[in-house]
Amino acid sequence: MRIEEGIKLDFDDVLIRPKRSTAPSRKSVELIRTFKLLNGQTFTCLPIIASNMDSVGCYNVAKELWQLKACCALHKFYSFENLKQIFSASWTDYLFYTLGLKDDEFWNLNKLADELGHSLPRICLDAANGHTKYFVQRVQKIREYFPDCMLIAGNVAVPEMTQELILAGADIVKLGIGPGSHCATRAVTGIGYPQLSAIIESADAAHGLGGLVIADGGCRTTGDIAKAFGAGADFVMLGGMFAGTDECEGEWTDDGLKTYGMSSREAQEKYYGGIPEYATSEGRCSIVPRKGPVKDILMEITGGLRSACTYVGASSLKDFSKCCSFVRVR
Repeated sequence: MRIEEGIKLDFDDVLIRPKRSTAPSRKSVELIRTFKLLNGQTFTCLPIIASNMDSVGCYNVAKELWQLKACCALHKFYSFENLKQIFSASWTDYLFYTLGLKDDEFWNLNKLADELGHSLPRICLDAANGHTKYFVQRVQKIREYFPDCMLIAGNVAVPEMTQELILAGADIVKLGIGPGSHCATRAVTGIGYPQLSAIIESADAAHGLGGLVIADGGCRTTGDIAKAFGAGADFVMLGGMFAGTDECEGEWTDDGLKTYGMSSREAQEKYYGGIPEYATSEGRCSIVPRKGPVKDILMEITGGLRSACTYVGASSLKDFSKCCSFVRVR
């Protein structure tokens, strides 16, 4: 046993320091980014991604976000026929196919590619714990079968695993162990890593290899999203902030949308018939009040990001982290 003495920070521990700015008006701040992938291809988008939670990473949310060039990781519980129909559509430019570590999910991905007549261009390999040898091997296998795909892999929280996943074939590494509003991993297991430090350290590791990172979890406000980008995140994934929007799927009540983490008891009972004897729930369930159209939430986010850029003198989101300095507040 050992204790790391260095200070580790979360979003609430810092503020972004304002600077003298020559940036133009908020209207002219460029939020669309073009990323160069390890295979030499490029991907241009608004780097906000709807999480693959079953209520958020769904058809209607994805289609609305597409109109604003924002991304969505589609949840993995649609039927094969539904997936075939969705990924045959003309508006899937920013849509990621999600799968976990089960072999049947991998072979379904291959079957879908065969049915469509082409490889899936964007894939998200999602697991609660990406710090395993088996997860690395699955990244390698997907890269072998789909050499030209844009591959997201996670979740991890430390730079050495970020580097290992990139070397195994991931273009983008998803960061976050336990910070999500519907995740109970830290409370149940004691495992975690403060999200701001995870982004700072792992983004530095990824960028040194030409890879990219996604900050997944912990963003409760637009200010948190700005801090994530300021810390070096290339993308920010949102679940709780999009939950409760009109386009979400799931069980609506008079009080709002029933929303739960994908490791929760509710999700495991719904999709797997219950929690195995050797496991436990690592997710929370809550009712999220109705928020209106997802487009309105995204407009609030982009407005906040434009404003944040002008406070530090950044004319684009790409330059924001270069202009950003944090002040510790606790």
